[in-house]
Amino acid sequence: MAVTINGSAGVTTNSGAVYDSLQRGTALTAVTNFTTSADFTSIPSWVRRITLIFSDISLSGSDNLLIQIGDSGGLETTGYLGAGGYTVNASTGVASNFTTGWGIVIGAAAGVFHGTMQIVNLTGNTWVSSSTGAFSNAAAFSGSGGNKTLSAQLDRVSVTRTGTNTFDAGTINIMWE
Repeated sequence: MAVTINGSAGVTTNSGAVYDSLQRGTALTAVTNFTTSADFTSIPSWVRRITLIFSDISLSGSDNLLIQIGDSGGLETTGYLGAGGYTVNASTGVASNFTTGWGIVIGAAAGVFHGTMQIVNLTGNTWVSSSTGAFSNAAAFSGSGGNKTLSAQLDRVSVTRTGTNTFDAGTINIMWE
């Protein structure tokens, strides 16, 4: 099916139907919908950019957030390249490399994170991530980036943690285009 971009109004198919090219998933709330991972599945094959949205995210301990992507074979847990870090009060910082997913450094059990992560298709099954965010419990900000090549077409994204902590607050949602 041929598609053309119709200005900012969306995508027009050859049948003349117009679809909004930006779609949002269902927001998941910690404790109510998840405690160990927020999983978004059935992502359409035409998607080329995904945005994860984080609000009031808190963990029970000092784990970091870990974002994993996957295909029909499941989530992939190896082969990620990248790093993440955060700075507190413009002077104290910490950074980590992540290989089992893309990381967002939280730094402390009291951390309350707000931000976004963009996951963009580079080419084929190769995806690049970039995140920015800040904390409402401290004068701190966080950033990360990396890449990952999947074995097949991306159809799922999971937000989990680097250890055994649980999510004790917050909401996560997803948008794609």
